[in-house]
Amino acid sequence: MSILKTKTVLVTGASKGIGEAIARHCAAKGANVVLAARDKTALDRIVSEIQALGDQALAVQCDVSDYREVNNAVTQAIKKYNDLDILVNNAGLIDPITRLADSDPETWDFAIDVNVKGVYHGLRAAIPEMLKTGHGTIINISSGAATGVLEGWSHYCSSKAAALSLTRCADKEYGGQGIRVIGLSPGTVATDMQKSIRSSGINPVSRLDWDAHIPPEWVAKAVEYLCGKAGDEFLGKDFSLRDNEARKQIGLPQSAK
Repeated sequence: MSILKTKTVLVTGASKGIGEAIARHCAAKGANVVLAARDKTALDRIVSEIQALGDQALAVQCDVSDYREVNNAVTQAIKKYNDLDILVNNAGLIDPITRLADSDPETWDFAIDVNVKGVYHGLRAAIPEMLKTGHGTIINISSGAATGVLEGWSHYCSSKAAALSLTRCADKEYGGQGIRVIGLSPGTVATDMQKSIRSSGINPVSRLDWDAHIPPEWVAKAVEYLCGKAGDEFLGKDFSLRDNEARKQIGLPQSAK
């Protein structure tokens, strides 16, 4: 039986890509899934497809840069399913990819609002509710950019470094109270984000072949793995799917091909 069965899982950025894959995987494993994103039309379509398979899902329109909307998503999850067991802070932006001197302050700021404040908002909304029950797992989708630098990615590298720090802080503050906080660094994933990266042509990642990127379903399987006992090794840290040993632990192939 999957560790996800009967759990309530809230996934941000669930209207496409990694978030959609995580939501579908969790539902297929028997979880009650709350999908949160700005694109309500896409959410409704995904939820209807999940429910057609007999699984439980709820769509909540949510802009993670606004704390009130994130808090509402948590409230709706608990109202619908009576608990919140797992939060996946997945929502993130990499556009526009540009060098610092060419960057637009407003769009740079919004990326920070989503990638940093969005993670904080999720933690702030979920942790008090999880403390009431004495349990909960929060997975922050991270990146190798959290500890590295790539040209044209000042907003993304800075924000992912901040998100990793939030993972560490949350673990230090609440790890002893039943709250498990883990970062998940997938590496490069075959989603629309990679299309944006490729079209920018700015750094080596933009020149990777498409078949070098892992499918988003692998990330979903990693989420399930980290929600179990095996994830305890990575509390307060980033678990990297670029590592072949990590893939082996989950039962994933060594190569995306």
